[in-house]
Amino acid sequence: MIAPKTFRYALERGVAQITLDRPDRLNALTFESYAELTATFAALDHEDGVRAIVITGEGRAFCSGGDVEDIIGELFARDMKGMLAFTRVTGALIENIRKVRHPVIAAVNGTAVGAGAVIAIACDVRIASDKAKFGFIFPKVGLSGADMGATYLLPRIVGLGRASELLFTGDVVGAEDALRIGLVNRVVPHDACILQARELAQKLADGPAFAHGVTKQQLESEHTMPLAAAIESEAQAQAICMMHPDFRAAYDAWRASKAKA
Repeated sequence: MIAPKTFRYALERGVAQITLDRPDRLNALTFESYAELTATFAALDHEDGVRAIVITGEGRAFCSGGDVEDIIGELFARDMKGMLAFTRVTGALIENIRKVRHPVIAAVNGTAVGAGAVIAIACDVRIASDKAKFGFIFPKVGLSGADMGATYLLPRIVGLGRASELLFTGDVVGAEDALRIGLVNRVVPHDACILQARELAQKLADGPAFAHGVTKQQLESEHTMPLAAAIESEAQAQAICMMHPDFRAAYDAWRASKAKA
């Protein structure tokens, strides 16, 4: 049973929704919320009834990254071992978002900077409010743009050149520029952001869950394969899908619809 203390969680018709809920702090993350989010995404793979996931924020931000008061100040008291323990914890969250076998939709309702921007790009699809803005602002605080998997994920979404510029400069881009460079899938009016993300998640939840899980796994694993290996991997994956009951159910449903036409 998923019952987090640091954010809201709800499950309806196969769609699990995670809502970061510290609007007064622009949904900044704490040590505790990092741990709970990481554990939640691990648990969602085994949670009955979950077929798609939406993550969003309450108020005017999606997520403003790590909380300066709760996290950054405390880090100055740590040695190298302690710093590394923290950076591994933050990376584990991103790894679990990528590993979960359900499609993950980010409803980016506002500011997504630092860790918040990386969480957004770890999701499979990004629906952005027209008020959203994105920034990999690590250089602004003297840190590398290579954080939480950003240098792995971002070039796959926007290309190496644009990713390099964003990660070197830490510049913040608005929703329309994010759409232009392919950082988000679509930009919608602010009030429709979560609704449209949920509609897409519902569409996916109503589809072949096992096959969607295979698609996500193949998107991840084929990244480093040569073409011949990718084709063979897909041949095996598709044969497995053909043995799954969903394949027969979809065919029977198609036959029934044709008979009624």
